[in-house]
Amino acid sequence: MEKPRERWIGRDAGPIVRPYAVTRGRTRPRGLVVDLVTILVATGRTPGDRVWLSREQRRLLELCRRPSTPADLASETDLPFRVVQILLEDLHQYGLVEEMPQAEHGERPDRPDPRILMRVLDELRRL
Repeated sequence: MEKPRERWIGRDAGPIVRPYAVTRGRTRPRGLVVDLVTILVATGRTPGDRVWLSREQRRLLELCRRPSTPADLASETDLPFRVVQILLEDLHQYGLVEEMPQAEHGERPDRPDPRILMRVLDELRRL
């Protein structure tokens, strides 16, 4: 019986790993659902003895030492956004990451004023 061949993109890239292999077969988050701009931060807790973190989860946890959005994390790790959502959900269930609290009245102090962003966008379009 012939051994199955791995599919490679290139010598430096290594074998292709399907996204569902990274998420242990899951294609949708079950609990916490984060959007592109949800700000997450590591809690500083250590994983329990029975918690096994994948290489991708350890990388996400490392990146969450600073407040980060799932969009930034997906870009930084070169993982599909849906995969990042599922892995972050796992980290949240383990108590390793949490959503940053929002300010009163639904405004986040860490986000710029939308009027300023619109002005910047208008100026960029003029270029």
